[in-house]
Amino acid sequence: MSKVQVNMHAPDFTLKDVHDTPVTLSGFQGRKNVVMVFNRGFF
Repeated sequence: MSKVQVNMHAPDFTLKDVHDTPVTLSGFQGRKNVVMVFNRGFF
C-alpha cells in the first residue's frame, strides 16, 4: 500500500454511521470536499 499524497483519490469503501446505516465514500461524489476523521479510542 502506498502513502497517501495530496490530491490522491481514495478507494471506495463502506462504513456504518451512528444509526447503523451503511455510508459509502462514493455517495459523496460530486460534493466539493469530504473530511474523514478516525478516532483511535472513545471519549
